Amino acid sequence: MTRFALTVEYDGRPFVGWQRQDNGPSVQAAIERAVHAITTETAQVHAAGRTDAGVHALGMRAHVDIAREIAPFRLMEALNAKLRPDPVAIVGCEIAADDWHARFSCLARHYEYRIVVRRAPLTFERGLAWRVALPLDAVAMAEGAKRLIGRHDFTTFRSAHCQADSPLRTLDRLDVVRDGDRISVFASARSFLHHQVRSMVGCLSLVGLGKWSPDDMAAALAARDRAALGLNAPSDGLYFLRADYP
Repeated sequence: MTRFALTVEYDGRPFVGWQRQDNGPSVQAAIERAVHAITTETAQVHAAGRTDAGVHALGMRAHVDIAREIAPFRLMEALNAKLRPDPVAIVGCEIAADDWHARFSCLARHYEYRIVVRRAPLTFERGLAWRVALPLDAVAMAEGAKRLIGRHDFTTFRSAHCQADSPLRTLDRLDVVRDGDRISVFASARSFLHHQVRSMVGCLSLVGLGKWSPDDMAAALAARDRAALGLNAPSDGLYFLRADYP
């Protein structure tokens, strides 16, 4: 049995999320079907994170155990052939140690949330970014983001359906970067709560619109109450960038 580490890129629009579900297509199920088509083996693919419906990935890490002897490059090529026409690509494949785990060995996860500030609707990027029609103050958003850095109880920014045992998380990075009419919010932590990034971005947009002050971000965090959440950003603009390992 060989453990293969995969790097996966996907457009989340057609999927109910990473995780296999009964109510629609998932990225996990698509890759597992491809593995079965190549090897006839029923294998489970484990990922560094379980992205929601509509969330995208540029460098999701995953692993799968396969009994058949096959070179990593051949496996990658075969998986990509079998994954068509699903918008999923295996962009990296290598043999991993038997005790390496895409989820439990992960030291940090990195996300980017993409916002396009313009009146006109999106065309080529529809479903790939969040369009905000009114001007956003990125400087104020960056000040608000600073209020969330560190180890905190992120209950306010946690989905009511979150299954994590604890709302405590250490947020290592929350940067707001502007480039013309585009604003990117970069978030890094060892792990995130369900909807945490989208909830933080939604509230930062309120700061950018002038509806909240940067200190209101700190107040929402301190409330430790989902009712204090101002806005949960849509899934369209969220990308899993990469995962870090020892």
